Amino acid sequence: MATLEELANLVNGELHCRGENASELVIHQVATLDKAKEGEIAFLFDGKYRKFLKITRASAVILRVEDLDDCPVSAIVTQDPYLAYAKIAAWLNQPKLARGDIHSSAIIDEYAKVDPTADIAANAVIEQYAVIGAHVQVGPGCVVAEGVTVGDYSRLVANVTLCHHISIGKRVLIHPGAVIGSDGFGLARENGAWVKIPQIGSVQIGDDVEIGANTTIDRGALKDTVIESGVKIDNLVQIAHNVRIGENSAIAGCVGIAGSATIGKRCMLGGGVGIAGHLEIADDVTITGMSLVTKSIREPGAYSSGWPVREARAWRRTVARVHRLDASKNKNQGASD
Repeated sequence: MATLEELANLVNGELHCRGENASELVIHQVATLDKAKEGEIAFLFDGKYRKFLKITRASAVILRVEDLDDCPVSAIVTQDPYLAYAKIAAWLNQPKLARGDIHSSAIIDEYAKVDPTADIAANAVIEQYAVIGAHVQVGPGCVVAEGVTVGDYSRLVANVTLCHHISIGKRVLIHPGAVIGSDGFGLARENGAWVKIPQIGSVQIGDDVEIGANTTIDRGALKDTVIESGVKIDNLVQIAHNVRIGENSAIAGCVGIAGSATIGKRCMLGGGVGIAGHLEIADDVTITGMSLVTKSIREPGAYSSGWPVREARAWRRTVARVHRLDASKNKNQGASD
């Protein structure tokens, strides 16, 4: 909890009070405009929710200056209400700090090094030569394999698997079911059969990275797979061996990145994007959802290839036109021959 004045200072916002001593009002939680109640703070950043502003029961609202006159309660005015909301929500919902609790069912190898302030939950396994840093939280059912390093203040929520000899930075958050450091899909072909190529690289995860539920990041074949600091990865993402993702990039759910691709800094990949192997994506590139990238992108900007959904009859007409174009082209070529 925090006072309204403290929250305004936190986000460098301008506080506008309604009523006496409003600046000392204690805020316990964030909520939406239409559902908020006393002791909660709401936010307005999208015009389609403005209809709820005059009837909100929140104790305060985060908004832009142009919406201030319509606000019946105290307000924090800022240029970016959504960012301010994110910072306030994080402040009011800070995770508990690890304090050195080790569950009796946890299995910790005698050659592992676990900081005295780390929490190890039920049925977690810490193998030999693993290093668990200060205030790390290893959730129930997690496996930290041989030689893994987990940096200070990182959190493995539950059933996370960290395969052998990978490195996790500081303040990394890994959600349930994620697998980091499994073998990459490395195969050679002999007489129609497949020969497995040993994957002897590692995975290096930087600081302040978030990895979503059931996401998989493969270890490198020879060199390491690298996720640089500040990267945010959604659920159900597949990152293949030897991929490198630049700092502060964001990757939405169900993205697939094939082996040895390089993603630049501050890139944004929409849901379902596919990146072919051995490509290079420049810094500051946005790729919209369901796009398939088959060639390197050398310049920053926004790129698309996915077709937005249309009514079925309209879609069939479009496909028919495309086929007729091909037929017309082939007919013209035949005539010229």
